[in-house]
Amino acid sequence: MDAQVDGKANELNSTEENEKVYSNFIQDIIDEDNRTNRYGGRVHTRFPPEPNGYLHIGHAKSICLNFGIAEQNGGLCNLRFDDTNPSKEDTEYVESIKADVKWLGFDWEDRLYYASDYFDKMFEYAVKLIKMGKAYVCDLSADEIREYRGTLTEPGKESPYRNRSVEENLDLFMRMKNGEFEEGSRVLRAKIDMASPNLNMRDPVIYRIIKASHHRSGDKWCIYPMYDFAHPISDSLEGITHSICTLEFEDHRPLYNWVLETLDMECKTRQIEFARLNLTYTVMSKRKLLRLVQEGHVRGWDDPRMPTISGLRRRGYTPSAIRNFCARIGVAKSNSTVDISLLEHCIREELNQKAQRVMAVLRPLKLVIDNYPEGMVEEFEVENNPEDPNAGTRKVPFSKVLYIEKDDFCENPPKKYFRLAPGQEVRLKGAYIVKCVDVVKDDKTGEITEVHCTYDPQSRGGNASDGRKVKGTIHWVSAAHAIDAEVRLYDHLFSVPNPGADENVDFIEQLNPNSLEVLKSCKLEPSLAGAKPGDAFQFLRLGYFCVDLVDSKEGSLVFNRTVTLKDTWAKIASKEKEDK
Repeated sequence: MDAQVDGKANELNSTEENEKVYSNFIQDIIDEDNRTNRYGGRVHTRFPPEPNGYLHIGHAKSICLNFGIAEQNGGLCNLRFDDTNPSKEDTEYVESIKADVKWLGFDWEDRLYYASDYFDKMFEYAVKLIKMGKAYVCDLSADEIREYRGTLTEPGKESPYRNRSVEENLDLFMRMKNGEFEEGSRVLRAKIDMASPNLNMRDPVIYRIIKASHHRSGDKWCIYPMYDFAHPISDSLEGITHSICTLEFEDHRPLYNWVLETLDMECKTRQIEFARLNLTYTVMSKRKLLRLVQEGHVRGWDDPRMPTISGLRRRGYTPSAIRNFCARIGVAKSNSTVDISLLEHCIREELNQKAQRVMAVLRPLKLVIDNYPEGMVEEFEVENNPEDPNAGTRKVPFSKVLYIEKDDFCENPPKKYFRLAPGQEVRLKGAYIVKCVDVVKDDKTGEITEVHCTYDPQSRGGNASDGRKVKGTIHWVSAAHAIDAEVRLYDHLFSVPNPGADENVDFIEQLNPNSLEVLKSCKLEPSLAGAKPGDAFQFLRLGYFCVDLVDSKEGSLVFNRTVTLKDTWAKIASKEKEDK
């Protein structure tokens, strides 16, 4: 099985409906800190996204964890933008991130912050390090710094600029701030240990020159702190007790602690790392997602094939399904890959309980009932959702001419084909039993354009009066009452489970050419005429669909397939249970 969930690292106990209690190694650490009174009983977390792209499902895991842990412990959680690189940031991303966090159901209340709020303070701390002899201006290029850093088995070499005087470093740093030097010509580095076994401690860069306008501070600054310097300072200034990061920051923790200790910050925040989310058939790198958008492989950040929160929202995923998914995969200490079928199972499980059942024909084939009275219209009462006792019923019109799915008719059927075929009977869902007596074909192409049937008037409701067995049941829509709609069938964005895993293959080459199929002439039952953007339905026998949030307009409906009816994860889980 592709999905791996570390059961030892995380257990999820369900109390009341929609209420989840986290029990994991992070909570164990918090429990111990509370026991020793490390932070006076406080629990204060933060979610610190970079505003350089839209949030994806991996960020949803971090959002749920940070806000969830805080809520569970009676604490607080901040939303703080790590806006330290103006060359890649945009207010569009800021607004999208705020919308996504709100949509997921979390509220930072009055605790919205930006790393840029602390630029003045960070500059003062950098000057303090210089005066302490703990930082210096280095003229080496980025490539030279990498060369001097050494390897995992060989120590680094000291920069020829490492022993500049405090006075010279202060002068150069002020001139950097005043814009006298070009980008890439100088950086400020922390003076730590070029022989450290941890490469992150070998005099890391803490400030660089970027001559770009900042989305909040404008052109006030042309030097900007690196994340490893801004992160611990921002956390401490906000009184964050537990800084929960993904596993790639584990090797950065000594530097995080060095900044806090060396600057003698009042709040000594504890950094804790957990495994990030990897999902099959998609990519989680914002750099790769940005490339998909910029090169036109998708229709924007909110394309329903994207793993972005806005893309999932447009596809029909709900906040509760995503939160449930994040709870189920748990919190682990080691990286793993989760099968996307678990995410699909979570939304399918929810929609099965909530979504109204309707009839829609995606690839219409006309069916004419020869012996049905001309001009007569009946109404059949059908249930809206058999899983919901309070869902009620609705009336669906029935007439002489219907639409059925092309796939529900076969002129030369194989064995055990129980749908419509010449001389064969089928049950029209909730209506009558019909028998195929003839077909009409296009003279030029030979394509079947009409299926002619007779119906059994005594089979109203779909039950034969003489007790004969009719195995097949198909859905239908009255042609005279049908409404037109565009339906978009989405599949996995990539054709391989782990796109980009092979470094010798461009992940773009692994895109699924069949990830989107657009059907323009679909026929839907008339009850859907009033469907609003975001409304979710189960199209009988076809899957779960929602009204598109962007392209669907009154009188011009567009539906997105959220997920198919087939539940791979449920079958995997059931088999595992049987094996045990």
